[in-house]
Amino acid sequence: MSEANLQTSTVIPQVEVQASKPLKRPPGPWRTAWSKFRRNPYAVTGLIVLLIFIIGGAAAPWLTKYDPAKIDMMFVNAKAGTDGHLLGTDELGRDIFARLLYSARISLTVGFSVAAGSVIIGAIIGSISGFFGGFIDTCFMRLVDVMNSIPLLFLNILVLAIFGTEFRYMIIVLILTSWMSVARLVRGMFLQLREMQYVEAARAIGVSNLGIIFKHLLRNASFPIIVNATLMVGSAILSESALSYLGLGIQAPKTSWGLMLSNAQEFMLVDPLQAVYPGVCILLVVLAVNFIGDGIQDSLNPRQKMSERRIDRWRKSFLKSKI
Repeated sequence: MSEANLQTSTVIPQVEVQASKPLKRPPGPWRTAWSKFRRNPYAVTGLIVLLIFIIGGAAAPWLTKYDPAKIDMMFVNAKAGTDGHLLGTDELGRDIFARLLYSARISLTVGFSVAAGSVIIGAIIGSISGFFGGFIDTCFMRLVDVMNSIPLLFLNILVLAIFGTEFRYMIIVLILTSWMSVARLVRGMFLQLREMQYVEAARAIGVSNLGIIFKHLLRNASFPIIVNATLMVGSAILSESALSYLGLGIQAPKTSWGLMLSNAQEFMLVDPLQAVYPGVCILLVVLAVNFIGDGIQDSLNPRQKMSERRIDRWRKSFLKSKI
């Protein structure tokens, strides 16, 4: 009996010590998503490239001493490194490196502004359409069908030709012709989420329809919206570059990568690098944004880890079968 008492006396304090340890708080969804995102090399590389362009555009006055709109006919089509011009000059003697930096401001501002505006309009229309359904859903979805049936590039050209090619008009036109995909995505998710039990519970305690839409449903639909918004940044930059290349976007003395491409096409035989520089910038930014969007989609997908385990298991079983 004395030995049993000794054993119980030694075991009980250990149980009390283990019970007194604080439980470790599990990581939240955003922290889990970030841990998955940073393990994706393509997404991290895209984020670094995009940050370089953002910092370069924001710090353009400190990174170059030249005015992007200053004309110097003494140094027309100068080669790289001539008289301090890092990438040379264009047909009017303007510094190409300075124009690339200031063009990053315009192109990135258009990309993020159009993506944000399109997401706001599309999320509102899609949420109302998917939540209420019926006649409201029919009206909004027919509007989406009509907008999708119109050639958007020609519509943008027509509107900019009528109202002018100012910077704000181009952003408004691109927003009004880019929200349809977000609206369809949000509507499809709301058709599923509105049947969930927590929606019925919210109605039972007296939450209004707008409260259910914006406090409950939109939060649960935020991950696909974020992914779609990320990918829309690249599409908006390409649209702005196309309009500027056609002469209906940014106008001098302002500059953008599309406008630089438009000006360089006449001097391809003299200095082909004048078209290569803005083209490479557009390529890198759009590619970086697409990598970031793919990384966000993989990090926000709860089945991603399970699918990786399945692939590893299938790979091991395949190697064993070969052996």
